[in-house]
This record gives sequence, structure tokens and C-alpha cells, in this order.
Amino acid sequence: MRVETASTVSRSGRARRFWLVSAATAALAASFSTPAFSQDNSAASGNTIEPNTVEEVVVRGIRASVGQSLAIKRESTQVVESVVAEDIGKLPDNNVVEALQRVTGVQVTNRSGGEATAISIRGLPDITTTWNGRNVFTASGRQFALQDIPANLVKRIDVYKTRSADQIETGIAGQVDVFTRRPFDFKGPTFSLASRGIWHEQADRFNPNVSALVANRWDTGAGEIGALLNVSYARTRYRDQSVTAGALVPFATADNPPAGWVPLERIQVTDGRAPNPDGSLQTLWRPGLNEGLPTAAGSTLTINGVQVPYLLSRDAVFQSDLLGDRKRPAVNAALQWAPNDRAEYTFEFFYDGYRNTTFNNLQFTFVDWWGDLGANPGSSFTLYPGTNIIKSRTAGSVYGFNSGDLTVAKTDSFVYALNGKWRIGDRLELVGDLSYQTSKFSSAFMAMRTDRVARQVSIDFNPGDGVTSFHFDDDSQLADPTRWNVAEFYDNANRNKGDAVTVSLDGDYDADWGLLKRLGFGFRYDDRGASEAQRTQSAFLGRPLSSLPSGLQWVNEGFFDGHSDTPTSWVVANGYYLRDHVDEIRDLYHAANPGNVNFTTTENLSLFENFTVDEVTASAYLMADFESELFGRRLRAQAGLRYVDIDTDMTFNDQAESRRLGRLVQTSAGKKVSDVLPSVTVRYDLTSDVALRFNYGKTLRRPDFSALNPNFTLVDDLTDVGYGTATGGNANLEPTRATNYDLTAEWYFAPGSAFYATAFRREIDGLVVSLRSRRNIPNTTNNTQEFVLTQPANASDGVLKGLEVGLVYFPKNLPGYLDGLGFLGSLTKLSSSQNVPDTNDAGEIIGQKNSAFFGVSDFSYNVTLAYERGPIGARLSYVWRDDFLANNEAALFANPIGVWRKPEKSLDMQVSYKVNDRLSMTFDAVNLTEEIAQSYYAFGDAGGPDTHNFGSSLLSRTFAFGLRYQFD
Repeated sequence: MRVETASTVSRSGRARRFWLVSAATAALAASFSTPAFSQDNSAASGNTIEPNTVEEVVVRGIRASVGQSLAIKRESTQVVESVVAEDIGKLPDNNVVEALQRVTGVQVTNRSGGEATAISIRGLPDITTTWNGRNVFTASGRQFALQDIPANLVKRIDVYKTRSADQIETGIAGQVDVFTRRPFDFKGPTFSLASRGIWHEQADRFNPNVSALVANRWDTGAGEIGALLNVSYARTRYRDQSVTAGALVPFATADNPPAGWVPLERIQVTDGRAPNPDGSLQTLWRPGLNEGLPTAAGSTLTINGVQVPYLLSRDAVFQSDLLGDRKRPAVNAALQWAPNDRAEYTFEFFYDGYRNTTFNNLQFTFVDWWGDLGANPGSSFTLYPGTNIIKSRTAGSVYGFNSGDLTVAKTDSFVYALNGKWRIGDRLELVGDLSYQTSKFSSAFMAMRTDRVARQVSIDFNPGDGVTSFHFDDDSQLADPTRWNVAEFYDNANRNKGDAVTVSLDGDYDADWGLLKRLGFGFRYDDRGASEAQRTQSAFLGRPLSSLPSGLQWVNEGFFDGHSDTPTSWVVANGYYLRDHVDEIRDLYHAANPGNVNFTTTENLSLFENFTVDEVTASAYLMADFESELFGRRLRAQAGLRYVDIDTDMTFNDQAESRRLGRLVQTSAGKKVSDVLPSVTVRYDLTSDVALRFNYGKTLRRPDFSALNPNFTLVDDLTDVGYGTATGGNANLEPTRATNYDLTAEWYFAPGSAFYATAFRREIDGLVVSLRSRRNIPNTTNNTQEFVLTQPANASDGVLKGLEVGLVYFPKNLPGYLDGLGFLGSLTKLSSSQNVPDTNDAGEIIGQKNSAFFGVSDFSYNVTLAYERGPIGARLSYVWRDDFLANNEAALFANPIGVWRKPEKSLDMQVSYKVNDRLSMTFDAVNLTEEIAQSYYAFGDAGGPDTHNFGSSLLSRTFAFGLRYQFD
């Protein structure tokens, strides 16, 4: 409770500072509102004053929006790509992430829930997210969940791949700046209403997506005043389905097992039948090897001093059938006031909400039981040719469990901002900005497991398409509640919070001193807070499922829509019933486990605060623009320095020790970082239509707050390998730093058409990687005291380099109905390498391996055929990205540690018809080819999709029909 109170005081103090600084800024603003200065008409545009951006204009139609995107790219100092809405509420996708998937150099992934949710720029996920130029975040994270921003609210999205000194220094991948509308964007009264019905094929549901905008501006005696309100609401009921083969573990051979082992018995990490001379248990094999155990036929392990052959097989297979219901309300409001032609003030409010309820129907079965293989074990399996890897097998007396998992998640994010722009004299412009934001994410997870022992299962881990196939001797028993025993109940919750007060002042001085044309300067002060809290509890019941209320039973149907040779139906505990009767369930388990101190009833539930962080960042910059001529052509340069000082105070609470000792165990830590980050850009107009651009700059990435928490999270020895697992953070993590080089050539060969290419290189120092060590942690409540601990460290350096090529072409004077046809496309070629430390049991680095960066596809491309003629507008788009390393597996198994994604792709279509000047109709289709997303194990030359296939997920198609009405 003391921790909760302390964090509340901190946030309240930050809010008070916000209002105090607001009052000071208002007083400063008033001093600049006197009629003593002059300014041109650009002050009434309603846009934040930014260097090298084009004047905002109203665009309608595909070609017009593409043309403005090219204009932004052409005029910007930095390497930037833009997506501009064709009209109010008409970005061609459901959310910001999907809208960016066709941008050069951008890759998206995690296509679940009927949408893409993860984004990277040139393969790197560390992106600074901004709203109208202001840094924004979700809860305790560093970034904003861009997929939560409805496309209906967006006016424009800029993707910066390089940065200048006046931009926020974080995010080595780049910056995504999302612009919403302001009242001064419009000439007068404006009203827009858009509504779409979206059908999610796998869920067989229609979902609403609606938005409305109303805006106006008035000339008054106090100057010009504008007001805008833009609201959006989207609901998506979806279904995600996947089949996953488990990890590889070693087994004794069928014909020549080690002494004391029976045929096809699993070989654990340690075993009492193979002791060392001193009586300690002998380590028979080492899990977590980067390449896994050798897979060649005849490979051996040393047991009792003898080299004996072994086989590799999966330990389990499982299916997930997840039903989701996601809601996203959002509000953008703005007030603008221009008291004269020298000053402008904007107050903005942004609310973004997220509600998501998921019910996961999980069917899990082990397939490695060795005790019931019949009279001829050698006939119960087949191998991949030339390997020791089992491809198919039949196993008897296999244990399995089903689980009904329900998660309720909620996010509320609020941003309040006050912006002032002033022109002082003929040369100086100032922009002041003050913002306060708060964001909270909370979730509750409950799951009830039911288990049984099946008589027999037959499985083919890869029948040829990568989708694992299996069946029980009687699949119909899967849906019979009398066959299942109620086992564990898991009852967890999380709460993450974040808030910040940010104030900045930027100046732009029109110097015009010979070569020196402009001076830019400014400062930014940010006071950021974050905290995370959680609770976990579980207990065991031990009753037949059929003995509990019938409402607790749920049977799914039609799993994987015929795309897999697996069971299509099974019974689980009804997650919705668990949610609606959670007090009864807690009482039931508590009564069955009166001595379980780790499980309690509703009255005694509370969250444990894991950590609180207060981080203050102060930065300042100075930059200069130069201009001259070289060989009769314009040569421009910009050089700048940004100084940043970061002071982080952290308080961590040890949940395990606090529970064991009955009192709060707390540690504090502090971290100070300062840096000077240079940036240089040189632009040369080779001809009137061809431009060359060179960028050099340094950026940094700060570690996530959760990665700084040094306390351990312990997990039991779940797979009987001789130790449990533990994870912990590292309070001494340094920022990751990048030195960036970009060389770009752009050819604007026709109005609204261009060809461009960029070669780039990122030299990245201090990459955070996970290091493993073996630890004995006594006095735990776990089933072991031995753990493999994984902690992050700045122990890797790497290089990312690549080439981007893009083409936008709308030919003129095509014959007949072909007139209006255009092409948009780009490709990205990447190459990445980083060192991956190899550690011994003590956690000491004993060697280095080379690996690709996580999330980097070597090759990706997108192509779009666009058509616009009269009232018809249409797009047909295809995006594709190559295999990429997604993550590393836990250090428990014998397969290669890397988990790779197979190529990801999507074919989408958008069609619109303009009925008249105010009314239009739209039709959209996403994932027309109904792709299956797949993954596999690999590291270096080891593994691959043929023998080490992992998971397969069916991606649903969606179809939408919409109407949009606009009056202006």
C-alpha cells in the first residue's frame, strides 16, 4: 500500500506542475499577442510551424493524396515518407499500422485479430511515436500502440527515417508522426459522417466502424476562432486459430537404447541412472544450445562414458481457437484562436481507448510418452530421411489438458496540449508547446484447466505443408465433459500506468547572412512517470468437469476451416462463465485448498507494485541551414547538434522476497545519461527534377522500463529438465546508440510521379541481448531451487545496411478506360549482423556467434495498382516480406534456439464510388488469399521449415462496405 500511495503522490505532483507551467505559458503567450509585430498569412494555416514541410491543402482522390505525399518527400530536409488521407475519414485502412504497410521501407507483422499490429522501419521496431509532433506512449511503454489509432481520425502520417537536431532523439528505427485535423484546416462549416460494416470471415460477424467530424471557424472581434470535434468508434469480433508443434527433445533409440533405458524413453537433462563418480547427477545434454543438438543420422550423446545414439522428437502439439471482441473509441477535439496575423493558439485533446476480451480455447497434448508403444516400438515412428528427427509417430497413454482462458484488457490514454505560435518582427518565429498525458492499461486473466490421459495419438509433425497433423484414437471424446477432470485455476491481473508533462520552445530565425540562411534552436523538458503492478495466484481442484454447472462447458466447432488435418472440436471451461462467476470459482478453489497461502478469495485480492520510475529528460539543440550554388545548381546543407540529459530514478519491489518475509522488500537505483548527437544533411539539385541527398546523424534507444527491474520472476520446472526458469531485468542497462548514414537519389520525372532510391547503413552499439546463467535460488515456493536465469545486457553490436527503391507513376494520355491507371511500388533489401554472446553456466561470456537482427527480412516489397476515373477510385495492393528471425526460444529444449517466421503476405483491395459531391460508397477486402502464417526453428545452418516447422496460424479474410457523407 505504501508503494501505491507514493506513486499516486508522484503523479499528482506532476499534474500540479503541468497546471503551473500552463499558467506561466499562458502569461507568456499573452505577452506575444500585442499588435506590435507583423506576420504573413501562413500563421492562420493551423499547422505546427515545422521546417521544410509543405503548406497543408485539401486533397481528394487517390492521385491527389499520392501527389501531396511526394511533395512532402521532395521538400523535406530528412528522408521521409508520407501517407495522406484522400479526404476526411478516408485513410485506406482500418488503423495506422495497416495504413503504413505500403510505405517504402516499412514492414508490418503480427496479423492477428483481423489486423496487423506490429511495425518496423527498415527492420527495426524501435520507433518514436508522436501525435502532431508530440511524443506519446501507451501506459508504461516507450511507444504508443499505433494500431489503436483509428484511421478515421488521421489527416496525415509522416515516417521519418532520418532525424535532424530539432527532432526527438530516441528511436533508432525512425519516427512516426500522426497528424489529426484542426479547425483552421477548413474554410468554414464542415461536417463528415463515415460508417462501415466489416465482416470477419472466420468469426462470421459484421462489425461497426463509424466516425463523425464537425468543425467551423468564425471571425470575431477578438480575432478568428475555430472549433473541431472528431469522434470514432470501431468494434471487431474476430477469431484466431493456430496449430503448433512442440519443441524438440532427445529420446533413446528403439533398437539400441542406453543401458537402463527402454526403447524411445525420453532422455532428461539429468538422470539418477547416470551419476558422476561423486554421486552427483550427470548432465546428459545441454538445453539452450544456439544450434540445438546435432540432427544427423547416428548422432550420439555421452551416457556413463559411452557414446550412444539418440532420436529427436517433439514433446507436444497444441491447438488454439481464440475468440475476440475488441472495441476502440477515440476522440480528437481542438480549439484554435488567431487574435491577429502574428499569433495563433491551439488547444488539443486526444483520447484513445482500447477494450479487448479474448476467450482462448486451448487443446494441448503431450506426444512423448514412452510407456505404451506396443510390442514393436520400432514400427511406431518414421524419420526424416538422413536425420535422427522423428517425422511421425504413434504414442499411447498420453497426458493432455484443455484450458479455457479469458483475458479482459483495457487501455485509456489522454493527451491535453496547448500550443502557441508567434512571429516576432520579420525574421523570428517561436513555437511553444505544453502537454500533459496519462495512460493506463489494465488486464485480468483467468483460466481453468481440465486434463485426461488419452489412449493413443497418431501425429505427423509435417505432412508437407508445415501444418502439423494429428488425431486421437477417438476424437469424439475430446468434446465429452465426462472424460475431463477439472485441474488448475489461474487468476492473474496487471496494471501499467504512465504519465508525462512536457514543455518545449522552438525558434526559427531567418538569418539570410550570406551562406547562412536560417538558424534553429530550442529546448525540451519532459518529466515521465511509469509504474507496473501485478498479482498471480493458482490452485488445484480435482473434480470431473461434468460435476460442475453445465454453463461452465464450452464446445467449439469448425476449427481451422478445413485447412488442417486435426481435431475440429473439443470441450473447455467456458471463459465467459468464469468471468461472470469469478467469485464463485474463487470460493470453490479456496474451499478445496484451505492451506494454500498462494490462493485467496475476492475479498483479499490486491496488486503488488513491481516498480515505479520517474525519468526527467532535458534536451536542447542548435542547427543551421546553408545554401549556395555548385555548377550552377542549388546546394543546401543543414547541420545541427542536440544535447540530451536523462536522469532516471527507479524503485523496485521484490515480490517473492516480500511474500516470503511478510514485509515489503524494496531497492532503489538511479541512472544518469547525457549525450551530444550531431546531424548533417546535404541536398544537391542535380537538375530541376533530380535531387541528391546525404544524411548523417546519431540517435539512441532507451531501454524499456520493465527491462530495468532486477528482481526475478521464477517459473517451476515444468518439463522435468532438472531446473526451472527465471527472468529478471538489469538496472544498469545503457541506451543503445546508432550512427546512421543515408544517401538518396530522387527523380520527379512527371507531376505526381517519381522514382527514388536510398542506400543506408546503421552502425549500432550496445544492443540489448539476453544472457543466461545457472543459479541456485533457495527458499522459494517453487518445485526446484535450480534455475536458468535470463537477463538483458548491452552485450552486442551490429550493423544494418540496405537499399530501398520506390516508384510512383501515373501515365498521361492512356487510351480509353485505361486513362486514370497508376502504379505505386517499392522494394527494400536489408542485410543485418550482430554478435550473440555464448555463456557458460556461471553467466560468463565464453564465445560469440553471429546472427541476424530480430525482425529483419532480407527482402520485402509492395505493389499497388491504382485507378481513378470519374467517380470511381480503386486500389489492388500486394505486400510481401521474406523470412525473419522473430525471437529466441526458452533455454529448455534441443532444437535451434531461433524462431523464424516464414514469408508473410497480404492481397488487399479498396474500391470507392462517388455518388455525388457529398456521398460516396466504399468496398474493402483484406487478405483475399486467406493466408496461413507459419514459423519454424533455425539458427545459422541448423533447422529449417521442412524438419523444424513450429506454428501455423490461419489469417481471416475481412470484407467491408461503407458510406461516407461530407458537407463543407
